[in-house]
Formats: sequence, C-alpha cells, structure tokens
Amino acid sequence: MAVIVSDTSPIRALAHLGRIGLLHNLFGIVLLPPAVDEELRHPPTGLPLVDVRELGFISIRAPNDHQRVEDLMRSLDPGESEALALALELGVSVILIDEAAGGAMAVHLGLQPVGVLGTLVRAKQRGLIDGVGSLMECLESEIGFFISEQLRTEILRRAGEL
Repeated sequence: MAVIVSDTSPIRALAHLGRIGLLHNLFGIVLLPPAVDEELRHPPTGLPLVDVRELGFISIRAPNDHQRVEDLMRSLDPGESEALALALELGVSVILIDEAAGGAMAVHLGLQPVGVLGTLVRAKQRGLIDGVGSLMECLESEIGFFISEQLRTEILRRAGEL
C-alpha cells in the first residue's frame, strides 16, 4: 500500500468536508508528524479540533533528522517543516501541503506538493465524489480557506466543471 505524508491544512479541510476517507482511497497510508497532530488537536480560535488518532489509515510518525527540521523552520512552520523532513526521509515523492511557502519548498526539495483541491480533483476523476465546485465554496465560506480566482478556474477546469 502506498504511503503519503501530510501537513495540517489538507487534513483539516477534508475533515471539515467529512471526506477524510478520500485520503485512504487515493493514497493508502497517511503519515502525520507530531507537529501536525498537535496543530490539528489544538487549532486556532474558530477552527474545530481534528483528532485523527482513531482512523486506521493515519499514523503519527516523527522525522529523525532534527537538524533538517530546524533548518526548514527558519522559513516554515513546525508542521510543514516536520512533514517535509519526514517525506524526504521516507523517500515519498508526493506530499499533501497547501500553503504556498511549503509547496514551494517541497518543489525545491524535489517533492510534488498536492493540496486539498488537487486531492478533490483526483477524487472526482476516480468517481469518488460528484463535484469539486461546491466543496471549494464550502471550504471558503465555512473555514476561510483562500482560493484565488486563477486557482479556482484551474481546479474547475481540471475537474471538468468548466
């Protein structure tokens, strides 16, 4: 079974939509570093707590390369830093990450970043969900997920909804 590492935002967004199981269907085993688990269980004001510990396809795993994590934390938050370090250690090629700085660093490190919107497109292409547009609107209006007009157009085009 395939393994993927995730940062906080894709997990939070999919949990909000009630679609966290899509990760198992699309990617197999999902690994979260401890900082991501901490961010999910202790969210900023206004966002719900997400506890993934009871989901059989999500596991918590710490990266071993503490120096790499510290280096990444010079420009990224702890969750992104640990997720990138863990992905590199495990040799996975794809990482679930939404934030622009984290995605840019993933590319710089040779990883392919996929965000929640890309995950939804993959799910639609595999017939796991009916549409992406209404789910994007839900993320924007209910949890303040930012989607630029350019990205919205690209996602809807890729999902076959334009």
